[in-house]
Amino acid sequence: MSEPLEWEGTAAGPPAGPPAEPSEGQATDRAAGQGADRSAGRTGGPAGGSAAGAEAGAEAAAEAEAAGLRDRVAELEDRWKRALADLDNLRKRVSRDAERVRLEEQVRAAGEWLPVLDNLERALEHAEGDPASLAEGLRAVLQQGLNVLARLGFPRRDDTWETFDPARHEAVAAVPREDVPAGTVVAVVRPGYGDGERQLRPAQVVVSKAE
Repeated sequence: MSEPLEWEGTAAGPPAGPPAEPSEGQATDRAAGQGADRSAGRTGGPAGGSAAGAEAGAEAAAEAEAAGLRDRVAELEDRWKRALADLDNLRKRVSRDAERVRLEEQVRAAGEWLPVLDNLERALEHAEGDPASLAEGLRAVLQQGLNVLARLGFPRRDDTWETFDPARHEAVAAVPREDVPAGTVVAVVRPGYGDGERQLRPAQVVVSKAE
């Protein structure tokens, strides 16, 4: 008769057998936990970081665009100020040039009359000794003055026997005449100088009228 086998080791008993299969409830709870873990990973993982990065990129792009617009506005404002300064300088330069031209013309016109004044003084100096020479000298001075006006662009007009023109004539009297058509200048009381846009003054005239 054989002896019974004795277990070596501790008093815990024989070694445990294969692990027991989890019950149906435990398996369900474990699957749910793993699904929750995977969902949490998707929420806080790379997808969430991509959204935050895109938002930061959009903000940076908007800030860069705003900075560009501010620079453009500053550039346009600087150009506007420069244009205003250039316009003001041009206005001042034109004003100075106009004043200079005006002064030059005044000097030129006054210089044209200096010989007339000189000859008039000479005629007066000889007036006491020879009255006839005074009349001759005055006629010469008158002609010299007419020449000056002609050079300045205002020649004396001879309007006698011309048709009355309100733009060139100022009627001071009307007399009946049978030998000329009505409205004809028959006498010049005060001569006119220049013509058209360069008319210095109109002529005062006497015109004919029908009886």
